[in-house]
Amino acid sequence: MQSRTQHAVSALGWHGTVISDVAVLGQRVSAVVRLRADVHQWRTANGWPPAPDPSWFHSWFEPAFHDVVPVSAIDLVGILVTEAGVEQALESCGTLMTLAPCAVLVPESADYDPWPLIELDYYGVGLVRAGDDGPARVEVAPEDRASEFGPSPFSRWLLEVLYAHVTAPGAVLLQHWDGADQHP
Repeated sequence: MQSRTQHAVSALGWHGTVISDVAVLGQRVSAVVRLRADVHQWRTANGWPPAPDPSWFHSWFEPAFHDVVPVSAIDLVGILVTEAGVEQALESCGTLMTLAPCAVLVPESADYDPWPLIELDYYGVGLVRAGDDGPARVEVAPEDRASEFGPSPFSRWLLEVLYAHVTAPGAVLLQHWDGADQHP
């Protein structure tokens, strides 16, 4: 049986590996990523394992260290936040939308006020409704606004954290079933 998260990821058309329960900016989210097999292979062969240590992240702010930041082996496809209702959607994705497309997963419900949906659409935040079983429905499609904000040391470090999750021995990941996944 597929989880609500898997249904939402499928409805959004996000192809990749789902990493659930990741701490990002004070929230627990699900991240959909794709492993860049060529970069992973190169990093493995050249002794560049994932670097999720926050102390190393702090060194990236020093110009002298900018040439030793490894090439990312992960593409962040999207971020999914689970909330109880539409009212929290904009607040939940407000900062996260600077990193990747962000959508909020809410329970299936009979009626919602249309105003929050208009506001979510304006800001590019997605909204997906899903019950405990059955397919999910995209009410508002998320937009990728990350390029408007540009890359940051934090977003680059997050990619390392996600890379560590994907390549960890015994990692329990939800694999998107469309065959688009690439494994280490």
